[in-house]
Amino acid sequence: MSDTTDGRSARWEVHRQERRKALVESAIRTIRSRGATVGMDELASDAGTSKTVFYRHFTDRRGLYQAVAARVDELILRDIGKVLGRRTGGFGSGLDALDVDPRSVIHAAIDAYLQLVERDPEVYRFIVSAPIVGTSTGGNAAEVAASATGRMAGQISDLVAAALVERGNDPAPAMLWGQSMVGLVRAGADAWLAGTAGEVSREEVTAQLTDLAWSGLKIAWKQPTDA
Repeated sequence: MSDTTDGRSARWEVHRQERRKALVESAIRTIRSRGATVGMDELASDAGTSKTVFYRHFTDRRGLYQAVAARVDELILRDIGKVLGRRTGGFGSGLDALDVDPRSVIHAAIDAYLQLVERDPEVYRFIVSAPIVGTSTGGNAAEVAASATGRMAGQISDLVAAALVERGNDPAPAMLWGQSMVGLVRAGADAWLAGTAGEVSREEVTAQLTDLAWSGLKIAWKQPTDA
C-alpha cells in the first residue's frame, strides 16, 4: 500500500470518527428536546441526514444506543473528576486511577450519576430503559440497558477489588458489590426522579445514598486484622 493510500485511509478514519461523534451529539440534543422515546426518523431529521447514514455509522439502533451510552459514561466520569478537582481522560481511565479518599470517590460517583438525572432526565430515561432498542434484532431493551449501566458497575468493582487486594483481602466480592452499588444508586435515582423519595435536593440524596453505600463498601479499605 502506498503512502498516498495510507494517508487517504487515515484521513477517512478521522472523518468517520468525527462524523460519528457529531451524530451522537445530535442524538443527545434530540433526546433532550423530544424525549426518551424519540424514534430514528426524528433523530435523522434533527441531524439533517437520513436513517441510512445513522445505520452506516452505527449498524443498527442498538449500535447507536451503545454509542450514546458511551458518551454519557464519559460525561459522568468528567463530572466525577470535577467534583474531585481532578482531570480525567475518559471513562476508560477508571475510578481507581483517582488517588483520593475512597469515600470521596463513591460520593463523587453517586453525585455525578444524580447530576445526569437532574440535568438530563430524558437522557437518563433513554439510558436506563433503552426504548429505541425495543424488540429489534439487536436484542431487547432490558439486556442492552443492563450492559450500559454495567460499565459503571465495572468501574466501582475495579476500585473495590484494588482496595481489597492492597489490604490483603479476598477480591472475590468486588464484582457483586459494584453491581449492587449501581443498583442501589439507580433505585434511589428512580425514586427521586419519580418524586417518591420526598422533597429532597440532589445534595441530600447524594449524602443519603453515600452513607448507605459506604457503610457496606468501607470494609474493602480495612485490614484483615482491623476490628
